[in-house]
Amino acid sequence: MSEHGSIDATPLDDGGEHTGKGVVRIATVAALGGFLFGYDSAVINGAVSAVEDHFKADSTSLGFAVASALLGAAVGALSAGRIADHFGRLFVMKVAAILFLISAIGTGLAPSLWLLIVFRIIGGIGVGVASVIAPAYIAEVSPARIRGRLASLQQLAIVTGIFISLLVDYIFATVAGSSKDELWLGLDAWRWMFIAMAVPAITYGVLSLTIPESPRYLVASHRIPEARKVLALLLGEKGLDIKIDNIQRTLARETEPSWKDLRNPGTGLYPLVWIGLGLSVFQQFVGINVIFYYSNVLWEAVGFSEDGSFVITVITAVVNILTTLIAIAYIDKVGRRPLLLIGSAGMAVSLVVMSAIFGTASLVDGKPQLGDIAGPVALIAANLFVVAFGMSWGPVVWVLLGESFPNRIRAAALSFAAAGQWVANWIVTVSFPSLKDFSLGFAYGLYALCAILSGIFVWKWVAETKGKELEDMKT
Repeated sequence: MSEHGSIDATPLDDGGEHTGKGVVRIATVAALGGFLFGYDSAVINGAVSAVEDHFKADSTSLGFAVASALLGAAVGALSAGRIADHFGRLFVMKVAAILFLISAIGTGLAPSLWLLIVFRIIGGIGVGVASVIAPAYIAEVSPARIRGRLASLQQLAIVTGIFISLLVDYIFATVAGSSKDELWLGLDAWRWMFIAMAVPAITYGVLSLTIPESPRYLVASHRIPEARKVLALLLGEKGLDIKIDNIQRTLARETEPSWKDLRNPGTGLYPLVWIGLGLSVFQQFVGINVIFYYSNVLWEAVGFSEDGSFVITVITAVVNILTTLIAIAYIDKVGRRPLLLIGSAGMAVSLVVMSAIFGTASLVDGKPQLGDIAGPVALIAANLFVVAFGMSWGPVVWVLLGESFPNRIRAAALSFAAAGQWVANWIVTVSFPSLKDFSLGFAYGLYALCAILSGIFVWKWVAETKGKELEDMKT
């Protein structure tokens, strides 16, 4: 292990050209932040009913408890870029691991709803930090020809974290009898759902000690010999001096990075920064997290049992993982824009179907009742929506956010875009209960409209970045 961690691993086989030892392992370790991001975001799903009953929470307090982590995520995302530019990418990973660990223990043992919310916010800050540092770091250590695949590991880790959290929720609830029953050591099952996150948090923190610092950060910090060593092991010796010169050219500056770098003097924010924010917002406004935050409550509302709802939710998470693999396989072949356009079309169609089904369903005690045909069709449409999202907007947005911005503004611009994403996520999450009570058909209709607009947005403003070097990115 060197001063900046070990990077011994199997070389990536990429067309026979040298791409460096350990780049896959390094990217995988960085993507573990995404795993915790996914776990922390979705673990509340299986605990919602139990938290409501245990703390006698009203709908407003419950909605805030569910969404509180998203507020923390926005704060974490906004601060992560500046911290990463000042202290380094690896430092931020370690901070995120500590925040996840504190959240896991604190949330699991919280004696009151408001303390639970506080620790959820702490975990949310960790989520926000991880959402910025993982795509930025992976983009900065990846060869251009395979950067899309490696950056997509972030989304694969997120959806795997979602799946594992839902699976853990299901197992703990089944073993205990329900999420509200005691499991071990006098603690209810829902508490263990949160505490279990301590395991991946510790793993992430330990493994972050085994990977090197970003070579772009090392160059920015004038640590050229260290940057040369990392780049040589990642990319090989060929053309190394030219590569370092290009990085230095794009990072040339007299002052420390700041938010002012995102502005073109006299014209406001650079258009590329607005495009990054637009991608982030549309990724959330299509309503994907309604499926993962409220799916148990949703399927119970249309007649499925708690066990049945858990099973459906776990199946949906598996579908999400499998479709992310499609993106990983094709993102460096067909490009980013085609996948986004295909995904927008697929999401729009499936959401229109869901809107029609729930909008025309009969209501009993204010809850939609789906028949023998409408129920399965809604279930299929929901999973087709996840397929369309999982092979496009899920992974591709993170890839674009990690690679589209020039070196000198990458961390700050990614922080800005990611913070916007978490604010949009919060808006969707807190508004859904009210929309659901008003009309599920109307709610899914809004998400369908956003899916249509997302396709128009990509068609008009999003440029293709497949195969381009980070040093060639312009504002």
